[in-house]
Amino acid sequence: MRIKSVSTLSLAPVEGMRVVVCRIDTSTGLYGLGEIGVAIGLGAYAAREMIEEFGRLILGKDPLETDVLWDLIYRSSFWGVGNGAIIMSAISAIDTALWDLKGKFFGVPVYVLLGGKQQPRLRAYASQLQMGWDVEHFTANETPEALALAARKAADQGYTAVKANFIGLNREGKRRHHRETLGYLDRDDMSRAEERLAAVRDAVGKDVDIICENHCITDVNTAIQYAKVYERYGVLFLEEPAVPLTAANYRKISDNTSIPLATGERTYQCQGFLPLITEGRLSVAQPDIGSCGGPTEFKRIADLCRLYDVSLQAHTCSGPLSVAAALQCECAISNFAIHEHHVMNTLPGNYLMGQYCLQPKDGFFEIPDRPGLGQDLSDLAMKDAAVHTIQ
Repeated sequence: MRIKSVSTLSLAPVEGMRVVVCRIDTSTGLYGLGEIGVAIGLGAYAAREMIEEFGRLILGKDPLETDVLWDLIYRSSFWGVGNGAIIMSAISAIDTALWDLKGKFFGVPVYVLLGGKQQPRLRAYASQLQMGWDVEHFTANETPEALALAARKAADQGYTAVKANFIGLNREGKRRHHRETLGYLDRDDMSRAEERLAAVRDAVGKDVDIICENHCITDVNTAIQYAKVYERYGVLFLEEPAVPLTAANYRKISDNTSIPLATGERTYQCQGFLPLITEGRLSVAQPDIGSCGGPTEFKRIADLCRLYDVSLQAHTCSGPLSVAAALQCECAISNFAIHEHHVMNTLPGNYLMGQYCLQPKDGFFEIPDRPGLGQDLSDLAMKDAAVHTIQ
């Protein structure tokens, strides 16, 4: 069996998200699918071009040699050894497609190839409540009333944990300029955040965990200021309190709060996580399988984290293939923390791009036992997909 062609499939945008899929076809008719991790923000189409460049390197190769092909692309890229979101997202999509293909070849789910199912099912949290919950289209709304309503909906559906950004919008409901969340905050800023968090805690009660999401819009000083407010509400962990490139910054934040810290969606490979982990200040690592290096590197990161008793969850915020990859990889690690079920993945316009609807029941995910990732693209996704093939 040899790699016959590598294709990129650009799916129709959903809520501003641009999903790009890598498809690898073989001489036997088997194929595998993988998804980039930079569907939000900028960079999706740059990653698509990288997939097409890398695709030429692996034509005619044995697709079962996942480690061999990973190293071939990584070393041949020249720039890849310096890391970066676009290059690593392309490598990740290709690697995920190869694992999907390998599972189909052997007739087993990917988690079997990764060592077996450590977790029989995965606890999930309702992610990004500031965009609403159980809605057809999301709209940013961080009023205490809107956040409380979204949190209550999630709790009523069986979620035992929720996550929201309590600081992204100003009092007028507009996206805050980055200068407003750096340096030092006035008391009005902190009071607004506390009003929002208090409303969510009141809505869900004491038995539902709350995760606070800062999206790296705070720096060390402002993250500490917000953390002092959050501590009063039994927060499970504080996500992306500062840009993760300087591990010493996380040490300073950790020294000034009792809340566990999490980051990882903009960190790549083991080398990116190593300083954060060895500093002993990271409690939850959050690599995105679509950008950290694919299942191959995700497993390496998980093993590294296990040495330092750091928990792990996949950052999941794009299309249905990314959800399937996360479920397969997360259930195969012993230090799994909790699965992120992003509001994006609850929208029909998004999850209907998958052949199978992957949604939790009562706040928990069952793991698909179909071969490979256990997911495929639907006819709806393919109808408007822009396809480019290298062969």
